[in-house]
Amino acid sequence: MDCYRRRHVAVVVTAIQLERLRRRRASRRRFWVHPVIAQRQERGQFWALYQNLRAHEDHFFAYMRMSISSFDELLGLLESRLMHQDTFMRDSIPPVERLVITLRYLGTGQSLASLHFSFLIGKSTASVIIRETCVAIWNALHAAVMGQPQKEQWQEMADVFMQTCQFPNCAGAIDGKHIRIKKPVRTGSQFYNYKKYFSFVLFAMCDANYSFRYIDVGSYGSRSDSAVFAHSEFGKLLHDKALDLPENTALPGTTSPAMPFVFVADEAFALGENLMRPYSSRGLSLARRVFNYRLTRARRVVECAFGILANKWRFLHTPIHLKLETAISAVKAACVLHNFVRARDGFNFEDSLTHSLHSHRPSVVRGHRQGAAVREQFTAYFMSPHGALPWQLDSI
Repeated sequence: MDCYRRRHVAVVVTAIQLERLRRRRASRRRFWVHPVIAQRQERGQFWALYQNLRAHEDHFFAYMRMSISSFDELLGLLESRLMHQDTFMRDSIPPVERLVITLRYLGTGQSLASLHFSFLIGKSTASVIIRETCVAIWNALHAAVMGQPQKEQWQEMADVFMQTCQFPNCAGAIDGKHIRIKKPVRTGSQFYNYKKYFSFVLFAMCDANYSFRYIDVGSYGSRSDSAVFAHSEFGKLLHDKALDLPENTALPGTTSPAMPFVFVADEAFALGENLMRPYSSRGLSLARRVFNYRLTRARRVVECAFGILANKWRFLHTPIHLKLETAISAVKAACVLHNFVRARDGFNFEDSLTHSLHSHRPSVVRGHRQGAAVREQFTAYFMSPHGALPWQLDSI
């Protein structure tokens, strides 16, 4: 019996070794450089188009999603970060080509297989390039285009909100959006949201010029807006009164009371002293309906900003088929590129009319008394001669 068992074990071990050998042989590279991509510098999309595109500004903008001057400035900031050393085996892919590949992915949402065939690079190479370039874009730009505002900047942002949205003492608009992704491995239902797909959350605070002033990317899709906000750095700073907001000041045309500077949000957020949300839609008085209208006029800027973002960087229109960390880096890069390009090239407002980012389901969250008192003061002001708009009653 023991002899039989030893023989059986030996047969099993031999079979396992043969299977490992078979797999090792099957996984061996048939080519050092595959013939399909061997002529990258002769037939690849970058080498075939780049110089011709630079001769035609409109076509360059359509392809890169930014002007030539903006592209050159961005490349200057990233070149040292994207430089790789040549080896005896092969030449490295230059920074300009890495940037073009990444912008093309962000601008179109092409699959890695599509980038493989158009730029004649390996699919794994394309994935690495996108990851490294997105990280470099975030590191190079976020401090310059998304730094935390100081007291004077908060005041300037509030002045623009007053001019464009007629909401006084408003420092910004906040909202959270789902970014659709493939299911991350070994995450269970953490990223599975109420709309029955997998996503992570992009939480953002915008100014009245449709620029992102703060973002938090990567929270579980199963979380509510209120929970994402509470655990974000911005939410903690606001709760601790560490945002360096201007001192409380009376609303235009009045001398008292001194009102705090606030952020406007939808009903998914909790009411607070510095956070205004609309009244519940049931049994509203005329004054409260007017308040909801005025708040919505200010809050819409964050929805428009999301629309501009998604329609320029169209990888957000479809599920992101990248590793979770790379997908988060891509969204962060798109947000800072949104600010970078908007400041230099402007934007087409039609881009903001539709977008593929889905809002959170409204949830019931409670505020506190001080926040309710501030909201009542705004409500009374919007019905007063100093704060009323000529058209507001016709619009509710």
